[in-house]
Amino acid sequence: MSDKKTILVLADDIRTPSGVGSQTRYFVETLIKTGRYKFICLGGAIRHADYTPVKLEQFGDDLVIFPVDGYGTQEMIRAAIKANRVDLVWFMTDPRFWGWLWSMDNEVRVHAPMVYHHVWDNTPYPMYNRNNYLSNDSIVCISKVTHDIVKNVAPEVDSTYLPHAVNEDVFKKIPKHEVKEWKDGTLPKAKDKMVFFWNNRNARRKQSGTLIFWFKEFIDKIGHDKAMLLMHTDPKDPNGQDLNAILRDLDLQDGQVMFSTSKMPMENIAMMYNMADCTINISDAEGFGLGTLESLSCGTPIIVNMTGGLQEQVTDGENWFGIGIEPASRAIIGSQTVPYIYEDRVNKDDFLNALTKMYEMSEEDREKLGELGMKHVRKNYNFKDFCDRWVEIVDDIVEKHGSWETRKNYSPILFEEV
Repeated sequence: MSDKKTILVLADDIRTPSGVGSQTRYFVETLIKTGRYKFICLGGAIRHADYTPVKLEQFGDDLVIFPVDGYGTQEMIRAAIKANRVDLVWFMTDPRFWGWLWSMDNEVRVHAPMVYHHVWDNTPYPMYNRNNYLSNDSIVCISKVTHDIVKNVAPEVDSTYLPHAVNEDVFKKIPKHEVKEWKDGTLPKAKDKMVFFWNNRNARRKQSGTLIFWFKEFIDKIGHDKAMLLMHTDPKDPNGQDLNAILRDLDLQDGQVMFSTSKMPMENIAMMYNMADCTINISDAEGFGLGTLESLSCGTPIIVNMTGGLQEQVTDGENWFGIGIEPASRAIIGSQTVPYIYEDRVNKDDFLNALTKMYEMSEEDREKLGELGMKHVRKNYNFKDFCDRWVEIVDDIVEKHGSWETRKNYSPILFEEV
C-alpha cells in the first residue's frame, strides 16, 4: 500500500493552456516528482467530450484526472475525500467560484486541510471575502496585491506570497535567424513591420475591442505599413466582443490586425513572443497576467496597465522592463457576489503615447529593455524557486496540520459571543 499523501485538486484541467491550468500543472508535476504525493484532479473550466477518468502515461497511478463541469459539486468532494482518504485539498482561481466549497469547509477540514491558491485583482480590501478566507488553513497568493489584501482582511489565516512562474526552458530568447525564418514562413504580412502582440482571452475586462480601436488611431498616424497587431485569441468568444466585426467596420482587413486562433504548443507561443517587438496588456483588472511574464522571459518588453499583478512585472521599483501606464480612471464597480472592487481604465492618449514611445525606440533600446526583463524574471519568478517553494509549503502544511487521525489545528466547533 502506498504511503504517499493524496492531494485533491480543484482547478482548470491541467491539460488546458489557461494560466490557471498551466500553474496547476506545474504544481502537480512538482509535487509528484518528490515521490511523496499523488493526485486526484477534478479537471474543470472546459467542455469535455468524454467524462471517463484519465491517467497520464508519465505519471501512472500518481495522477488521475476526473473531467467535470464547472469545478465539481459537493457530492463529488465528499465522495473523493472518503474514497481516497484525501490528505489535503488544493484549489485555485477567483473566489466567486468557490462559495459552494467554503460552505462545506467543516465537512472537509475535519479530515484534511484546505489550501487556497488565491487570485484577486484590486482594492478596496474585500471585507466580504473575510469568511471565505477564514475557511482555509492556508492561502497562497499569486501577487503582492493579493497578499496584502489577505493580510489585511483576514490576518488570522496563514498566507504566503508565491507568484506565478514560467518555464525558462520553453519561454526563452530564441536565435534571431530562427525567429526570422519562422516569421517569414508563418506571418509574411509582418515583414518590415513592428509587431505588437496580445495574448489574452477575448473577454470584457481584457479590453480587446478598445485595443483595436486605439491601435487603428496609432497606425493612422504612423502609417498602416509600419506596424501590426497580432492577437492570439478567439475573436468569436461568447464572453467577448465580435472582433471580426470590428475589423470589418474599421477597414482593418489588410493585415493591420491579425488573429492567431489555433491552440498551439508552448514552444510556438514562445516563438510568437520572440517574433514580437512588444507585448501589450491593458486589462482593467488583472490578477497576475501570465502572458506578459512569458513575454519578458523571452526578452520582449511589455506595455501594461498598472493594475493587479501587472505592476510588479513591469518594474521592480527601480528599473523598468517596458512601459507602465497609470490608470486614468478608477471606478468602483461590483455585482451581487463582488459588491465592490476598483476597475482601472487607461486613458487613450496615454496608451497611444506608450505605443509611440515603444515604436520610436531603437531596436537596440528595446532589446536592452528585454534583457532587463529576462533578468527580472530569472531573479524573481524563476521556475526552480517556484517549484522548490511549493514543495516547502506543502510539506510544512502536511506536517503542521496533519489529516484524518493526525489532524491538528482545526475544530469544527465555533464559539461566538452573544
